[in-house]
Amino acid sequence: MESFPAREELIHGALTLGIRDYVHKCGFKSVLVGLSGGIDSAVVAALAADALGPENVWGVAMPSRYSSSGSLTDAADLAKSLGIRHEVLPIEPVFQAVENQLSGVFAGTRPNEAEENIQSRLRGLALMALSNKFGALVLTTGNKSEMAVGYCTLYGDMCGALAVIADVFKTDVYRLARWINRARVIIPESSIVKPPSAELRHNQKDQDSLPPYEILDEILAAYVLHNQGPAEIVQRGYAAVTVHEVINKVTFSEYKRRQAAPGLKISPRAFGMGRRVPVAQRFRTA
Repeated sequence: MESFPAREELIHGALTLGIRDYVHKCGFKSVLVGLSGGIDSAVVAALAADALGPENVWGVAMPSRYSSSGSLTDAADLAKSLGIRHEVLPIEPVFQAVENQLSGVFAGTRPNEAEENIQSRLRGLALMALSNKFGALVLTTGNKSEMAVGYCTLYGDMCGALAVIADVFKTDVYRLARWINRARVIIPESSIVKPPSAELRHNQKDQDSLPPYEILDEILAAYVLHNQGPAEIVQRGYAAVTVHEVINKVTFSEYKRRQAAPGLKISPRAFGMGRRVPVAQRFRTA
């Protein structure tokens, strides 16, 4: 009896086809991926290597003072297992220079997202410089969960030519990583099991400001994919305050998504042409 491919295999096939078509039809051969040591960039790099061949993928680690040694090791191990080129370009010296530049006008204020986003934007700057110099397209690594709630930085990690996993929820990124590792370890186990973090401040974790991804993705699927309203989602057993916070984050982040790189569509409703809402509006839930 003939069996159907696993869902993860179908997603992998669709995304690798999308990468290959986009890159080649735009007249390019190679791509750049910022390697953070996390699961999202690891999955994107693995997809790119499968789509284009490892010789056409360049992974770039760009550590700052908040980057853990484990993240650097994970990025290096991933590059080695994939057989892709790997470079380490620290952003710390440039980060310090920008901090000094802004120290006068920032005097008397507390560090917040401004300092965090400087790091992300410096990484985008480095990747785009390499892209211009060597003619390689930059692949962004943000997933659908992050894009939905605005957990991304304009002109930072959103810099690039193609958003490979922008229509893949975080929980599906984990499943895809496990599928990629089905025969041998390609993505380091520590990249899969460690708590997700942008590493833009000390001890930062995604769950500092977001619900656990298992809950977040279910709420997002109900709201974005199935067009359910807050009351319907609350009736499914989720805390009302959490549902309203998530939906409001989706609403507030539309201006970011309008400026994002085009993404590969694998679901019935992807952000962009699949879900058109005004940027400036007064939609609010309780």
